[in-house]
Amino acid sequence: MSAHSFDFIIIGGGTAGLVLANRLSEDPTQRVLVLEAGSDLTGDLRIITPAFFQILLESKADWAFQTEPQLNLKGRRIGLNQGKALGGSSAINSHIFIPPAKSRIDAWESLGNDGWNWDVLRKYYARAYTSPYVDEASKKALSIDEWAARDDSTRGPIQTSFSGDVSHPIRKAWVEAFKASGYSIETDPFLGASVGGFSALASIHPGTKERSYAASAYYTPVKHRHNLKVYTDAAVEKILFDGEQPPKAVGVQYKHNNKTRAVYATREVILAAGALQSPKLLELSGIGNSKILESHGIEVIQDLPQVGENLHDHPGCYISYEAADDIETLDALIRREPEALGEAMKQYAADRSGMLSSLGIYSYAYMPLPKCHPTEDRDNLLGLLRQNRASIKDGPDQARSELFHDLAKKTLLNPNDASGVYVAVLAQPAPIIEPNSETPKGPLPGKFFTFGVMLSQPLSRGSVHIGSDQVSVPPIIDPNYISHPIDLELLARHVQYVESIAASPAFKRILKQPLRRRDPSLDITNLEQAKDYVQSNASSMWHFCGTCAMLPKEKGGVVDTELRVYGVRNLRVVDASAIPLISTASLQATVYAFAERAVDLIKETHGLK
Repeated sequence: MSAHSFDFIIIGGGTAGLVLANRLSEDPTQRVLVLEAGSDLTGDLRIITPAFFQILLESKADWAFQTEPQLNLKGRRIGLNQGKALGGSSAINSHIFIPPAKSRIDAWESLGNDGWNWDVLRKYYARAYTSPYVDEASKKALSIDEWAARDDSTRGPIQTSFSGDVSHPIRKAWVEAFKASGYSIETDPFLGASVGGFSALASIHPGTKERSYAASAYYTPVKHRHNLKVYTDAAVEKILFDGEQPPKAVGVQYKHNNKTRAVYATREVILAAGALQSPKLLELSGIGNSKILESHGIEVIQDLPQVGENLHDHPGCYISYEAADDIETLDALIRREPEALGEAMKQYAADRSGMLSSLGIYSYAYMPLPKCHPTEDRDNLLGLLRQNRASIKDGPDQARSELFHDLAKKTLLNPNDASGVYVAVLAQPAPIIEPNSETPKGPLPGKFFTFGVMLSQPLSRGSVHIGSDQVSVPPIIDPNYISHPIDLELLARHVQYVESIAASPAFKRILKQPLRRRDPSLDITNLEQAKDYVQSNASSMWHFCGTCAMLPKEKGGVVDTELRVYGVRNLRVVDASAIPLISTASLQATVYAFAERAVDLIKETHGLK
């Protein structure tokens, strides 16, 4: 194999990048190169052991970015974790493997992306993962025994399981609590989720109880293919173009072992560096807003002002309650108690069971606006939407904003569509402590159960752009969290509703009675208090997307429906940055499916097997 030329060069050996590498190298005639800035940590116990998730954050495996100060979160900078290792963020995430609501994917098509809908994409979800076998007794414990159907067609590389203690009482209590409130999911969410509570899959191998992720599932089984090459610790500096019009991507300049090198692509360069890094690399390569590029002395190859815009993410908050004494939680691990940690390590080494086999995130719920009054609340929210429609000048920004507002008007008040997502966590989180706050610093003694609440369909939009012409300088990231008033309104209402779920009969044996919050001073009785809590405590769920959006160019797009960058040839973007509208909750499963579909588009273009 030539050291200087490949058919395909993939920038980024992360979640999407390794899907592309595996599938494109299935054809032995195609030479595929992957350039990954991080290291190969496939044997690292911190990555493969599920409960060691927290240890990975801000480690060598994490880019550990920070936002600009967030005006609507009381000036706080928010930590943004993104995987810097082979496997990308799939190597350091919290293992959640859940689908979006059907309506969320169908919305992609309504935004102007013909052929991108749930009916098309569902088979690509099935291609990415394998659903676990579950016996009848376990189905009952998981509260999936009444599902009308399960998706048993899945035969993909990612191995999933209902991780941890299948019989933990939180699983049934969670589903019962939401069902009692009138919200029930009647079938496998991967067959088309709507609203209600359910036991969530995790990307944890049901046999080995180890993390199943892009590196272990997509790369390791095919790493010895003669036509596949992966360079780790290889920092891409820029994409190379010829001098023709329209410009054609012909290769990549990167640094490896302290030497700057160039490598060339005979077919395509595929950018898969993630929602925070792909726009950065486009800008460093001369594709982006010409004003930004010229301010850093970068030659403009293609003026594409929407690069780095449309950044959005799920903001979320946590509320914890004291758990009953006989309920198993992971708080001892959170406190890093030597005796508990030692015992857990022995148990995991012996039979892959115990506290280290799971992160303790067992259940999810997709929820519409809770307790929505059919006239008063609806009128108030529609009023907020009307008042805050984009007021900027005409152009792609205006067009894109109008699209998302029109979509929000249809979905946010739909009782069968999620505006919020709730998650069950068997431990206390590390809370955000404001100066002079009465909130106790943690982790505290005792056992806790935590409700995580995230905003499912935020309207706030931010940006990510270069701050220098040097690849080593982190991008300037401004998600602009909660800048749209309706986001604050909705997230605050969902936070308030947590108390109703916690107080439901289903939780009486899970939580100490009367309810005892971890933070006794927390008061979210009225909506203004709940809004203040959101602004003081909301943080990122690390589900960034949209910064190289697949949209019509006149509506703010960066790539077309074939994921080709507008105005240049032989260059695609295949990662979360191209996803135009955020998934209902965790993005992991959707990024795998997105990349699987991209493979078929690329193969079709070149007539490959």
